[in-house]
Amino acid sequence: MGYQVLARKWRPRFFKEMVGQAHVLQALINALDHNRLHHAYLFTGTRGVGKTTIARILAKCLNCDVGVSSEPCGQCSSCLEIAQGNFVDLIEIDAASYTGVDNMRELIDNAQYRPSKGRYKVYIIDEVHMLSKSAFNALLKTLEEPPEYVKFLLATTDPQKLPATVLSRCLQFNLKNMSPETIVGHLQYVLTQESMTFDEQALWSLARSASGSMRDALSLTDQAIAFGLGDISAQAVSNMLGSIDQQTVYNLMQGLIDYDAQALMAEVARLSEHAPDYSAVLDELLMLIHRLSLAQLSADCVDNSEGDKDKLLALACQLSAEELQLFYQMAILGKRDLGLAPDLRTGFEMTLIRLLTFKPVGIKEPIERLLPQPAAVPASSQNAALESQPVVSASAVPVSDADAVEESAVKKSEQGNSPVVGVESIESDERHSDGLEYSAVAADIGGVGEKSIAAPLSDSVELEVEGITQSPVVDESTSEEVVAAEEISAAVDSADRVERVESAVNTAPPELNTLADAPIDVAVPSVVQLDSEPAPDKLTPLPAATDVNADSVGEVKISSLVRFPETHEQWLSVFSQLPLQGLLRSIAAECVLQKVERQGDALCVDLLLNLSKAQLFNGRQQESMGEALQVLVDGALRVNIQAVDALEFSQMSGGLLTVYQNEERLRLIEQNRVETHIHSDRVLASVMEAFDAQIIDGSIKPL
Repeated sequence: MGYQVLARKWRPRFFKEMVGQAHVLQALINALDHNRLHHAYLFTGTRGVGKTTIARILAKCLNCDVGVSSEPCGQCSSCLEIAQGNFVDLIEIDAASYTGVDNMRELIDNAQYRPSKGRYKVYIIDEVHMLSKSAFNALLKTLEEPPEYVKFLLATTDPQKLPATVLSRCLQFNLKNMSPETIVGHLQYVLTQESMTFDEQALWSLARSASGSMRDALSLTDQAIAFGLGDISAQAVSNMLGSIDQQTVYNLMQGLIDYDAQALMAEVARLSEHAPDYSAVLDELLMLIHRLSLAQLSADCVDNSEGDKDKLLALACQLSAEELQLFYQMAILGKRDLGLAPDLRTGFEMTLIRLLTFKPVGIKEPIERLLPQPAAVPASSQNAALESQPVVSASAVPVSDADAVEESAVKKSEQGNSPVVGVESIESDERHSDGLEYSAVAADIGGVGEKSIAAPLSDSVELEVEGITQSPVVDESTSEEVVAAEEISAAVDSADRVERVESAVNTAPPELNTLADAPIDVAVPSVVQLDSEPAPDKLTPLPAATDVNADSVGEVKISSLVRFPETHEQWLSVFSQLPLQGLLRSIAAECVLQKVERQGDALCVDLLLNLSKAQLFNGRQQESMGEALQVLVDGALRVNIQAVDALEFSQMSGGLLTVYQNEERLRLIEQNRVETHIHSDRVLASVMEAFDAQIIDGSIKPL
């Protein structure tokens, strides 16, 4: 006997050999065992899910010489003839070939005769939806009230085309597509029986390509056996199918998670060697993002259709839900625009670059890793710099006489004040009107010189001195005369920029020129010392836990730059410096630091988590957070996270804000300040009145 393909060789002969379709088999088995048989059955479903196979097994159960049961013997003459396809009382009709009313009339005429050998005369009509309307009408009466020895088994892939009159006369069973897990399990059994070597990943690729059809899966397996000379490997199957290796998609996603542009582009270069369909690659990436989003909702939502559930759950913990949503939207748009790119690879690479570049609001950590990191500075040097460097703010006054600057600097030095080491550049709140540049004056800070035009100009136009930047920190041993000389040199070097400011004053509106012509007594502003405590809405990092010598700057670790916070205020202050990433960072940002205490050599930290904001929290993440924060303490660190619902969190947190809540509070404060500043600006008000303009709601954004 010649070679028989796997799809025919391994076609089930009994219900117990069927794979899948348990909901259909259970109904048929119960009906056969309890003799509750209907006269017409309709099996629907896509190709290769077992419609005709179930019909043939059912015919065998009805005509077995042993008796009607759900387990035919398979040895009697009736069972053998049905299996071989030559049983006289089993009539299989291809409705795609016999569609006319004459064919149905012949069937009806033969149905009145009793079976020749079997117990029942069984008609299997495949693709029954192909029958003509007149053929259906001719069949209706017989289909509704056939002789007791006639059974109709109808099969179709398109039940929507069947008349409602036919559907109402049949018991309908909808066969489901086979899941990839079911197909892989059956392929493993078949190949083991056939003594074939295979890779499990190759079987998953075959199962996905079969799209729920067991017959297609077995046919593709036949092709893979021929392609690989009996060895079914993942690479051979991928080459045969022309599909994208799933590991490549995971490498691309890992590069996006790590914000590693170099690794990402290297993976694209390797991918391009095989001339891939970049649209298909984006499809695979979108499917992975979708599965990651499901994994973040719940681990139970993830199926093992790719054979990679564990890997999927590990990746889902490294990304926030906001990042995944943004990834999905940008990949969808990238696929849409792929045909507009100069070439497909360029469009694909630009899509990946967008995924690297943009991030949702509130997700700070990943994008910062793209930027070059500054050289580490010893904590002791940082503290010394903060203590020794005075902060100087100057009102934005046009300086036209360098001698006045020199005289003022010498006067300040003679009065015993701290040396003037620089002028802080004012770069915020820039506005433009009639070509005139003006900016907010630093006179809002206490200690600025008493003689300044900042006060009269604060409500109209405030001029900005460009080019005067903060000077380097001067050692305490530097003489006051040298400092004054450096101040004179800086003023002279910026004379050309000052002239442009004076020119702007001369071209200002008349009411401003009046102020500009007024005599001005220029004075160098006094030094503004740093406050001992930061403002409530401005958070500063904690001082270093330990000092480091300047000679070992290259070996500075995180533990030498920041110490573990002891209060919730410090937790908010240093949160951006904590070594947390992805999902761990999102969970920590929804926590309130309740208590930090040392028990022996271990530091015990109690965190209160709002569970309604972090549904993915579990015990493993608590352990992972402790391991990540271990670098900040000497000795052991025990992190205990108490997860409560929103109501309990509100009661137990004592009004303390989480990191996300605090960031939102600061954002609203800044937004309110900017809106107030814009609405109170007189120049802007005059422009709006002159042009009958108005400010669009929501268009004011802080810089």
